[in-house]
Amino acid sequence: MSGAPRHRCCGEFTRSELARRSLAEAGRGLPSIEPGMPAPAGTGLNRRSFMLRSGALALSVYGASLLKPQAFVEGIAKAAESQGKVLVSVFLEGGIDGLSILSPVADDKYRQLRPQLRMAPGAGPAWSEDSRLQWHPSAAPLHQLHGEGKVTVFPSIGYPSADQSHFTSRHYWEVGELSARTNTGWLGRLLDVVGSDENPLQGLSLDGSLAPSLATGRVPVAATWGPSYDLWAPGVWGDVEDLMFEAFRRLGVNAEKSRDAHLSGAGRVVRQAETLRQQLRAFSDEITSPVTYPDTGHFPESLAGLAAMLDAGLPITVASVGAPGSYDTHDEQAEDFRNYLAETCDGLLAFQRDLEARGLDDRVITLAWSEFGRRPEENGSAGTDHGAGGNAFLIGSGARGQMVGEWPGLNVLDEDDNLRSTADFRAVYCSLIEQWFGVDADAVIPGASGLARPVLIG
Repeated sequence: MSGAPRHRCCGEFTRSELARRSLAEAGRGLPSIEPGMPAPAGTGLNRRSFMLRSGALALSVYGASLLKPQAFVEGIAKAAESQGKVLVSVFLEGGIDGLSILSPVADDKYRQLRPQLRMAPGAGPAWSEDSRLQWHPSAAPLHQLHGEGKVTVFPSIGYPSADQSHFTSRHYWEVGELSARTNTGWLGRLLDVVGSDENPLQGLSLDGSLAPSLATGRVPVAATWGPSYDLWAPGVWGDVEDLMFEAFRRLGVNAEKSRDAHLSGAGRVVRQAETLRQQLRAFSDEITSPVTYPDTGHFPESLAGLAAMLDAGLPITVASVGAPGSYDTHDEQAEDFRNYLAETCDGLLAFQRDLEARGLDDRVITLAWSEFGRRPEENGSAGTDHGAGGNAFLIGSGARGQMVGEWPGLNVLDEDDNLRSTADFRAVYCSLIEQWFGVDADAVIPGASGLARPVLIG
């Protein structure tokens, strides 16, 4: 079920969300930020809006002060000629409880630490890579994909000396380093290396405002709420509109062959505009998918739209979307956790099946992550408080499908009595940048040379 969480979120999480939304949308009233909290990546990045269809949703383009509408159309159409690898970032906001996703049900200490929240043996499927752990029943879709070799599990991922602030820890994950001063996102810096000056769709945030991880220093990126796009001609529609645009395309093709540089350039723009129109036509009405998605709101709709966009040839390199609900479960955790995890995992399974049905699964990989895990010991309100090592999942046909970092167990915790991290998220970023995109991680992640490179792509 969707909607506002019934459990209580901590005040720091609420302030974090308010600040990020208003700052990322550049211009609304700013809530107070506590001393020491980093400003979200992308703060101050200029924004322009483009309407691709009268009455349709706006596309907000960030970092595009010099981008003209003509360049917008031409740049997207040109970039669409080359179809490369795609990374989808799915954020599980609030700090998801990894001990509930993968539970050591036979561990005496686990039963002692979790008298109310512990999972019963046999309640979910066993995890094949570590017999001490079993999946939460709501994570059955991940179990299914893992059995097919399409999920790499990070059973305890984080970074040294974990900061248990939502704001700061999320910022670290978004910028790809342990610095409060960095104002570009790790995916944005990747686009600065591999991206185009005229293709804002190369980095697409599907939650209505700029995802900080996509904040760039050089190239444009975009945000939207939903996948409805099209080009249109005022007062013309139907077959006449199609014939008109086809005539324009032919004129463009002929003009592009001209020896006159100006005429050739104009012809190229016309041809590419028609290419873009054809690519966007699929999004003028309700999205049709080859598989059935859960009917639970924005998250599955966004994933269905993203799959359709990629199938239509839109030049997307990285995309970001937030998972449903909030995992800042300080009290009454069990029910909301179960429901939100089910929505998330059902949506991720449908997305993977959609990509497979469209023949896109060799191009797309999905990283699901959260800012930290929860404490091993439940609190007095049937919830869990901020911890350290958490879970992350790399999903896709290209994933190696073998866990990275071992399950650390409950017998030896860190100095704050939290789970020790056995994988560093920055090392994971380095591997994705190099093994998936073929780019030197040193150009994107500060200190990359000192980080390991786990094998992620099989």
